[in-house]
This record gives sequence, C-alpha cells and structure tokens, in this order.
Amino acid sequence: MSPFWHSLLIPDEPLGAKILRPVVVYLFLILGLRLAGKRELAQLNPFDLVVLLTLSNTVQNAIIGNDTSMLGGIIGATTLLGINYLMVMLVFRYKRVGVIVEGGPDVLIKDGRILEDRLTSERIERAELEAAARKQGFASLKDVDQAILYPGGAFCFIAKVPTGEAIHHHQVMAELHRLRQQVEAMGAKGS
Repeated sequence: MSPFWHSLLIPDEPLGAKILRPVVVYLFLILGLRLAGKRELAQLNPFDLVVLLTLSNTVQNAIIGNDTSMLGGIIGATTLLGINYLMVMLVFRYKRVGVIVEGGPDVLIKDGRILEDRLTSERIERAELEAAARKQGFASLKDVDQAILYPGGAFCFIAKVPTGEAIHHHQVMAELHRLRQQVEAMGAKGS
C-alpha cells in the first residue's frame, strides 16, 4: 500500500485507544458543563461563546491523539455519536439519570418574587432575565408569576393571573367608566 493511502486509511493508534479517547472526553465535557451550570447553555454572552468555541479545539487532540488518518477521524466521530446516542437513551429511559447528568429545573421567580439567591447560583444577572422575559413577550418582570430555567438552558415564563377580586374590580371600573361617559353625553345633549 502506498504511503498516501496508508496515512489516509490506517489509524496510527490502536482501535481501543481510538474508541476510549472520545468516550472519556465526552464524559469529561458532560461533567464540566454540568458543573458550569445551565447558564452556559441559556444565554451565551461573548465570554461563554469564546469558551465553548475554544473548548472544542482544546479537546480535539485528546480525542484523536496524533492520528490524522481519515479512518481514525471516522472512528472518533462514530464513537462520539454512539456515546451521545447512548446517553440520550439513558436520560430518556431513566429520569433519575437525566437529573444526575443534566440537573433539574431551577425556579428563578416564584409567586412574582425574584429569587436572588437562585439567580446568583445560576450566575444570571437580572438584566439577562429581563431580556429573556422580553423575548417571550413580557414587558417587565412585574408581569411574571413564575420563571423557570430548564436544564437545556431554556427559560419558561408564566404570566401573573389576576385574582377573581382583581377581575371583578376591573369589571366594576369599566362599568363605572361606561356610565360616566353616558352621563357626560347626556349632559352635553342637555346644554
């Protein structure tokens, strides 16, 4: 076999190493992102984006080693896709594994009150929370009854629902306004 085809098709490392490297790096990254928090996935600021972009380049050599063969790359990529598929199936089938790997949802606003300690824990600034709320159609955090940050980084905002008393008050005020307009119209006709 010519040197060209040899370097293209024959991995420089044993098959076991080609498979083990991506598995170890994958598990390390899952753990690292889990420890970094949901914020890494929620609202990427320029710093987070730089970290995620350079992270892939940083672990590249750990995955492929000194091997630059096409077959070696295919083995590494196939291993990554396989371990990811396995992890997704485990998380889907066993909810407890999902909580361990991804964490659980985190309530950031409850009963209209912003839970500052939860924002601090997730390293989310109030301005970031407000921006996320505006993206979902809320003019202000005052309109939010509950805000939840899910493990995948998605925010869920639930609007405040007026109480029965508030609805009744609004209806009475609307009726008073209507009556006032009628009285004013009658007064204008009588003048």
